[in-house]
Amino acid sequence: MALANQRNIKKLSSPVLLADSLKNDSVNFAKNKKQWIPNSGKATWLAVIFPGGGQIYNKKYWKLPIIYGGFAGCAYALSWNNKMYKDYSQAYMDLMDDNENTNSYLDLLPPNANYTDSQLQSVLKKRKDMYRRYRDMSIFAFIGVYLVSIIDAYVDAELSSFDITPDLSMKVEPTIINNRTQAGKSVGLQCSFRF
Repeated sequence: MALANQRNIKKLSSPVLLADSLKNDSVNFAKNKKQWIPNSGKATWLAVIFPGGGQIYNKKYWKLPIIYGGFAGCAYALSWNNKMYKDYSQAYMDLMDDNENTNSYLDLLPPNANYTDSQLQSVLKKRKDMYRRYRDMSIFAFIGVYLVSIIDAYVDAELSSFDITPDLSMKVEPTIINNRTQAGKSVGLQCSFRF
């Protein structure tokens, strides 16, 4: 028994055999390791509950800056357009009332601007309506980014097990076609896809 132990110690201490045994262990570990496939339902629900949660679950961390950048851009557009809408709305109301002490519309005019009252009413009303429309569009864009993040999480989880082997091929070859309208056969090309 002592002799057998000494032989095993010599085999393990040999650098060539040690490297071979480590190589075989790593190959066996890679074969035994299962590929992680995300659940599309769980990814979708995580994206619904927490924006970007589906991308984290799918281990696609590089998509997070895109999603949060979209949210930040929509939030900035929403706040800017809402502020401008409130400013022009207040200026329009100040212009329409009979009180001469309320003149906030003068802050929105360029220096040395010469507008008649009807022109000024028209310009302020158009800009107020424009910024209200832009604010509403910003809300829809915010919702759109949210929905795109949910759809992306679902599709990414669903297609994670899609086979992308290099064995995709197309084969074009001549073939003989049975022509039923005319008596006889025709020669043509056949295209077949393999995936």
